[in-house]
Amino acid sequence: MLKREAASVLLDKSKHYPIVAITGPRQSGKSTLAKTLFSHKPYCSLEDLDQRQFANNDPRGFLAQFPKGAILDEVQHCPELFSYLQSLVDAQSEQGLFVLTGSQQFGLLANITQSLAGRVGFIQLLPFTLHELQIAKRAPTSIETLLFTGLYPPIYDRHIPSTMWYSDYIMTYIERDVRQLINVQDLGSFRRFLQMCAARTGQLLNLSSLANDCGITHNTAKAWISVLETSYILFLLRPHHQNFNKRMIKSPKLYFYDTGLVCTLLGLQNSEQLTIHPLRGALFETWVVSELIKNRFNAGLLSNLYFWRDSQGHEVDILMDNGNQLIPIEVKAGQTITPDYFLGLQYWQALSKQTQEAWLIYAGTQNQKRDHAHIISWDNIYRLKTS
Repeated sequence: MLKREAASVLLDKSKHYPIVAITGPRQSGKSTLAKTLFSHKPYCSLEDLDQRQFANNDPRGFLAQFPKGAILDEVQHCPELFSYLQSLVDAQSEQGLFVLTGSQQFGLLANITQSLAGRVGFIQLLPFTLHELQIAKRAPTSIETLLFTGLYPPIYDRHIPSTMWYSDYIMTYIERDVRQLINVQDLGSFRRFLQMCAARTGQLLNLSSLANDCGITHNTAKAWISVLETSYILFLLRPHHQNFNKRMIKSPKLYFYDTGLVCTLLGLQNSEQLTIHPLRGALFETWVVSELIKNRFNAGLLSNLYFWRDSQGHEVDILMDNGNQLIPIEVKAGQTITPDYFLGLQYWQALSKQTQEAWLIYAGTQNQKRDHAHIISWDNIYRLKTS
């Protein structure tokens, strides 16, 4: 197994909480990480119908199998289990007893909030970061290959062609999870909705336009976006709340957690097509934002990322809110640095009257320090710390 950046934080949390929970998309490596770090604990998958039935029908008897704790995989399938877990860990007063994993964020969080508040340490595990692959010497050598291939572990662990794996992933996991969470009558409409979302990655979310293009209602589009957020397929980046006395855009921007999935949904056949593809810039920006979010999640923290745009079209792609300072980050998919790359950063710095460091991440290879920003290449993105 490739060494995961979240491992040390997860182990540390297991020393302070009786239960640790790993949530994230399917196939992001949650089970592998849990079994590697807690190999001394028995493992039980609640995807197994026999185990699920046992846990739901006789939760006390089910947990009695694990007097010293266990790894319980996809535990959101057994909501009745959580109140019994509470009684068990309270009685034992021991840290690191149970490791829970789940791929449906809201289902897992809702049950934990209701029954296990204060007893669980969380980690949100997304697919690999580029730096994890670089350390293992398995990282793609070009930005086009990286964007096209994506970063899901099975592609690298089992050497599966990315288009093949993502096509199966959409049918096997995404569509199945949607049917578990909401009643989708027309699967074709949902697939078209996924494709239209992919075509809008990195753009402001306009639910009415999205619904009209897919032939569904506004409320249906809103519900489907929520399901895709729940399943860690996409996320909404919010505009920063400080307006600096300017009229601000209030709509969030839509991003996917993985660009390989987006490329498959867009029908791309190879990485060479990305060289001149009209969505190259949006895909590069999507990857950068997702990498920065992974850094936060791997540290056991919530996202501190926003964007900034006013009604006149002035924009900063990412604002990192560190509490006592805002750090502006611009993202450019070109390989040659030009003066207009800095216009958004300069405008925001003048308007906000903040002088702290700014960053420019681009698809080239040079790392530089300019008057207005630190410039880092795509393959050095790990240098930009979000925590």
